[in-house]
Order: sequence, then C-alpha cells, then structure tokens
Amino acid sequence: MEPVDNQKETNQSTLLHIELPLSMTVKQLADALKVEPVKVIKQLMRKGIMVNINQSIDFDTAARVASDFDYRAQEKIEPRVMPSVKRTGDKLQARSPVVTVMGHVDHGKTTLLDAIRKTNVIAREAGAITQHIGAYQTTVDARKMTFLDTPGHKAFTAMRARGAYATDIVVLVVAADDGVMPQTAEAIDHARAAEVPIVVAINKMDKPDADSGRVKQQLADLGLIIEEWGGDTVCVPISAKKGQGISDLLENLFLVADILELKTDPNCEAEGVVIEAKLDKTRGPSATLLIQKGTLESGNVIVVGNTWGKIKAIFDDKGKRIKKAEPSTPVEILGLNSVPDAGESFTVVADEHHARGIVGKHEAARARVPLSLSTLSSQISDGRVKDLNIVLKADVHGSIEPIKNSIEQLSTEKVRVKVIHAASGSITESDVLLASASKGIIVGFNSDLAPGAQQLAEIEGTSIRRYDVIYKLEDDISKALEGMLEPTYAEVLGGYAEVRAIFSGTKRSKVVGAYIREGKVWRDAKAKILRQNEVVCETRVSSLKRFKEDVTEVAAGLECGVGIEGSTDLYVGDVIEFYRRERVS
Repeated sequence: MEPVDNQKETNQSTLLHIELPLSMTVKQLADALKVEPVKVIKQLMRKGIMVNINQSIDFDTAARVASDFDYRAQEKIEPRVMPSVKRTGDKLQARSPVVTVMGHVDHGKTTLLDAIRKTNVIAREAGAITQHIGAYQTTVDARKMTFLDTPGHKAFTAMRARGAYATDIVVLVVAADDGVMPQTAEAIDHARAAEVPIVVAINKMDKPDADSGRVKQQLADLGLIIEEWGGDTVCVPISAKKGQGISDLLENLFLVADILELKTDPNCEAEGVVIEAKLDKTRGPSATLLIQKGTLESGNVIVVGNTWGKIKAIFDDKGKRIKKAEPSTPVEILGLNSVPDAGESFTVVADEHHARGIVGKHEAARARVPLSLSTLSSQISDGRVKDLNIVLKADVHGSIEPIKNSIEQLSTEKVRVKVIHAASGSITESDVLLASASKGIIVGFNSDLAPGAQQLAEIEGTSIRRYDVIYKLEDDISKALEGMLEPTYAEVLGGYAEVRAIFSGTKRSKVVGAYIREGKVWRDAKAKILRQNEVVCETRVSSLKRFKEDVTEVAAGLECGVGIEGSTDLYVGDVIEFYRRERVS
C-alpha cells in the first residue's frame, strides 16, 4: 500500500484541530480532512478495518485516521433538532435527588427502603434478598426523593458501563455488628469511580454487639473520613428495623442534594435511563425508566439503545396509570419494539421515521476502540486519555499496597496512573464491570480468573493483563505510557501432519510427502518439526502441492507435498506442526 500523501509538515509541534461527529461515513471523513476517500480507506485498511466509501465509522476510529493526516480530532457537539417536540422554555428548575442504596449483602439495604417507604417489599423478595433493580419515589415533608434499590454495586456499575449516570447520591449501608466487609469496600470504590457523594448509614444500631466506632475506623482506613473526625463524609447511625434515625438520614440526604444544586429543564424532550426491562407474556416488552430531563408523555416516540417504540401506557412506581412524568420520576412504560438493556439511555424523538434512522446509526456510534496497554499510546497522543484507571487484583493482601504505590508513581505529565480499586483474590465479573465503566484496564498479579470474567471482558472490550513478576508489570506500563510497548503474540495451532516420504530438495528447502492428520496446512504457515516429541527446528511452509497442482491449503485426511524452508534433514515419521502467530492485547 502507498504511504499517506500528506503535504503538511509531520514534525510540527501543533497539530491542526478538527471537530468530528460521533458517527460519519468514510466519504464525510475524507471531505472533512480534505483528502481523497481512497486515502482514508487505505489508512483504515492499515488498521485492519475494511470499509467502503459509504460505510459509517465511529469517532474513535475517525480520530485515529485524522491523526495520520496531522489532525487532532475533538467530538463535535451537535444539538438535536426534533421538529415535532415543542420546547416551552430553557429555564432550569430544581429537581428531586436520585439516591442509590449500596452495601454488603444482608446489611439492611432493602429494610432501610422499607422504613422510608413504609411498605413491606422485603417480605415479597425470594430469600429476603433483593433480586432485581427497583426504583421508588417517596415524599418527605412535601419534598420528593427517588431511590434505586439495587442487588449490589454490580448493577450500579453495569449501568455506568453503558454510559448511564443515574445517581446523584450513594447511601452506603454498613451493619454496625459486621463492620466493613469486602463488598462494602468494593461499593466504595465503585461510587468513587462514578464521582458520586457518599452518605454512610451505620445500620443495626439496635443490636447488642453494635460498634459504630469500629465501623468509622474501618471507613477511615479506606479513606472515607466522616465529618465528626474532620472529613467530609456524612455518617448517620440508624436502625432500619426499629425505624430509628431514618428522619436524620433523610434530612442529611436533602442537605447533600441542596449542596449539589440539582437542576434540569422539565420542558424539553424527555431523556433518561433504563433501570430495568423485561418481556411480559401478555403486555409485551416493558421498561422501568428514570426520567432525568424533560417531561415524558403517553404517545411520545422514544429511542432506547438499539430499539424504539411509541409509548402506549405509563405507570408510576405504585402501578397507577399516568399521562405524563417529570424529571427524577421512575415510571414503567409499554410500547417498545423489543426489550432494551438496563443502563441504556433513552430520548424522545420527533416521529417513527427519526427513530428508525437513529437506531440504524447507534451501532456505529457505540463502537469504541477499547483501552488496552497496546492502544494506550495512540489514545494518549490523540488526547483521548488523560487518566489510566487500573483495577488491581493480587493473590495476597500484603502485595497490594507496594504494587499500587509502584505503578501510581509511573504517572507522567500527560497521563495519571490511578488505581481505582485494589483487592486480593481472583479477577471477577465485578472487576470487569468497574474497569469497563471507568474506561480502564485490569491488572492481575498472581491472581486467577473467576468463571465468566474472561467472557465478560471480551464482551465489554476490557483488557486484562496478568503478571507474576512486578518488574515486568512496571515495565509494560512504563513502555505503554511512552509509546514503546512491544506487542505480545500467541501461537495458534492450525494442524499437524506426518512425514511419509522425502523428495529431492535444495540447500535452502526440502520437499516431503505428508499426510494431514488434524486441522489443515496452508502456504506460508509457520511450522515446527518434531522428532520423538522434541522440537528439532522451527521453519516455514514455502510451497504446497496436491498432486501436481499448487494449492493454498490442504485439510485433514489428505496427502500433499509440502515445501519446508531450511537445510535441516527430515525423516519419515517426523511430525510437522503448523501454526500462526496472533497478536494479543
């Protein structure tokens, strides 16, 4: 392929700035860069992306191509114009706070919500443990507050991983008799990663062995300093079962909300996030939505991720049918064409035509180049990465602090290395979700992969790096930050054959008759010659023939003539392994 025909000085210190939308066609990108479309296509081919002139690409891909032409790309903020949606004003108004309750299992999260809502939800839960995400709105002293009851921080972070920032405040429930547990510490890290203020509720203060002082010290050890100890974290002792301290907790939540000055525009097209969704056998797809902006009305056409629909009915959190819902209100809706994912954002659009068009473009806009050490340098140079967020897992607790300190000290002027969560044990799905939501990577030191973590990492596009030597870990991160990390390759076995005949050859190559036992052999494949299960040499397939015809590959169960590079002597009975090398992140 030709090199880029670029007439600009490539050594200039300041790159030209260009604004690009979240999604565009190859032709539109070429026009923006003022180059021929074929040159853009060639650059994409060099990056392993095969597209034609009319296909769409996402912003990250376009930014990488733009950098090849000495442009620094920035996302173009394009105002949505929805012709049939009337805007009655742009004045911001105060809205109700949205609170997520998090904490360790059985520390009283749902019991606390019971006390606030004065209902008996927990009696309907299987095994007295919350099994779904619920959204509830309550009124206290004429002020409304919305609560999200989650089965733990995993759901909270799964929503963030899809770009949903639904929570204003996190209430961290800690049992006074149990103290801070592993899930408590994880919940703190997840809330911090979301940059959400934390209010601590020390629950079960009615128990004889309750020790709030121990809990406060454990929280301080995790960097969560309460107000009475000179910190900025609100801490309220309660007994959800007895109903004690609930009014103090609510008062403090409203105080934190007032400090945040939560405001929105209730008169624009509605936007928000999916809290949960399901397929009802009689009613079809339904979704619980949290409205964050605007007013949602029955009959509105909405786009939710990769689906859309016209709202047939709206129900409030008590199951009552309503005609419209304002910001910070959780509602259930009917009318979507399919079930969306929890955490997907929704928006009201003008009509069904607009909805179909937006859904068609969503996939391209959502395709992002995942962050890994291999892609870090290019994303740093493009200005897209300023923080390298790391989820650190080690085999023993004693290894965590020295590893954390050593890698955080690798920060440079351009990028800050930040460990957002560190713990001992296996790499879990929760770690993957946190890394995905925080646009970070996972680093494991002598740690195993829990079942399902690798599969989820592949789905989320999250990089997992595992090490057993601290110096190699530090070296890789340093090289990645400096743009010097060498790629890692893995051998992928393609097949193997048995040598059954030796033909004439030259000093540079040998020709053998081989029977393909498993897999296949292909021209230019890498090969290992094995004799009595020991590797004699590593070489390459220079030619491949079936009878007298040149072929590109031969499958198992067939005989063929294989040209082997090199001067190593081959013997009948030798085994040839064929493999390829693939780059891994």
